[in-house]
Amino acid sequence: MKKKLISALMCPAIAASMLAGCGSGETNPPADAATDDAATDDTADDSASADDSEDEAETAEAEVVTNTFGDANGTHLEMWTFVELHGQHYGKMAEVWNEEHPDETIEITCTTYPYADMHTKLLTALQSGVGAPDICDVEVGQFPNVVAGLDNWLVPLDDYAADYMSTMVPARMETYAGEDGKYYGAPYHVGATVMYYNVPAMAEAMGISEDEVTAKIDAVVTWDDYTKLGEEYVAAIGEDGKYFTSVDTGGTDWLWLAMAEYGEDWTGGFDNPANVQLDSVKKMLEMQQGWLDSGFAEVSPDGHVDLEAGFQNIMDHNIVSFPKAMWYMSRFTNYMPEEKGNWYIAKCPVFEEGQPMSVGIGGTGTVVTQQSQSTDLAARFLCWAKMSEEGEQNIWDTLGFDVCNTACWTMDSFAHDDNNQYNAYFRNYPYDVLNDIGLDNIGKISVVAISPTINEYVCNTTLNEVLEDKMDVSEALQELQDAVDLEQ
Repeated sequence: MKKKLISALMCPAIAASMLAGCGSGETNPPADAATDDAATDDTADDSASADDSEDEAETAEAEVVTNTFGDANGTHLEMWTFVELHGQHYGKMAEVWNEEHPDETIEITCTTYPYADMHTKLLTALQSGVGAPDICDVEVGQFPNVVAGLDNWLVPLDDYAADYMSTMVPARMETYAGEDGKYYGAPYHVGATVMYYNVPAMAEAMGISEDEVTAKIDAVVTWDDYTKLGEEYVAAIGEDGKYFTSVDTGGTDWLWLAMAEYGEDWTGGFDNPANVQLDSVKKMLEMQQGWLDSGFAEVSPDGHVDLEAGFQNIMDHNIVSFPKAMWYMSRFTNYMPEEKGNWYIAKCPVFEEGQPMSVGIGGTGTVVTQQSQSTDLAARFLCWAKMSEEGEQNIWDTLGFDVCNTACWTMDSFAHDDNNQYNAYFRNYPYDVLNDIGLDNIGKISVVAISPTINEYVCNTTLNEVLEDKMDVSEALQELQDAVDLEQ
């Protein structure tokens, strides 16, 4: 089993596909873009020369960044991450912690490793019982490997998170739970899926005011409504290469959203076998096939919108709407600043009125390891840094994540602060949309041991067969099920 887990961590295709859309192909991806670093990580194959391996080792070493923050006389904590900005968050929070806890100060060293290197290094340390840090980020796709050790490897966070649980999003906490039901990871964000619309582009093409476009968007409830609006736009613009949306061959966001709307989960969770032949998945794929056939949609350049080609496609206004998690807001501010003021955030359509209209996608859970010499302090600091109002404020301001502490959602100084770059970028306030969605409408798809198998096959085979090759959806899902059954 250990060998199998290590192999999964080292396989770029699995790591990339596990992100369910939470990734970036950039050399320096934005916060929580974990991850096509895994996909572009040049893991040497058996035929690679010794010189190639040495070059790769030198490159990996050069990508390691270490920063130390806090009180040199305080308790020292080691923290590993694969996104440097995450480390900066803990550095900032360590300073605040020390101000508020002068008798219990900390010094924290945050080391940023390449994505695949860090997860492999962590799992090796946990299995050997030596060398793990006090605190470590774990990308959601890799979490099943790490939580496999439960409290033999990790510190349960239930007691430390107790003071915040009344206002934390349950679905996101459950994402980082083990088979025993205990919480082993602290989340950065909800990752709530929303719809992004380019209002000025739609208004110009359709010959109506921007207010009228916004009213039409707000009237969209079902996918039928969405399709009608998109058909109106496509007919009005009448230009080759211009579509209402794009569909993904390299990410499963659309499928996760469909499953959440019907309350389905192809993984089966911890207790049941995986079943990918779900009505929700079939409905979404068949609808997308129809969109492609009619010219309503295109296949996303490079497979999904969270790569450079996807950003350019958005800036060229080749598409004017798409669903993505709220963490995608940072992609707009980082890579598409010229689009400021154009984009409107709305709830996702549903197949049937009354269904949940969002799902938590992507994410990174931060764990405390049992190898820490200061487990109590590390766990208290971690939960405070990621769940308290002080911690959530810094996460929102610097990382642009939709925070999990719902008490912040209704704070005017938080949700409506025009000095915040994300509040200022979009045409409406993101947290107004999140409040409108509500906790009960944010679904969760489990990330368990079978998840890498499902996601790898879907992203490498199924989506291409269905959306590029026009394969019958039922046949493609049967093929997928057969592949999954071999691994169960």
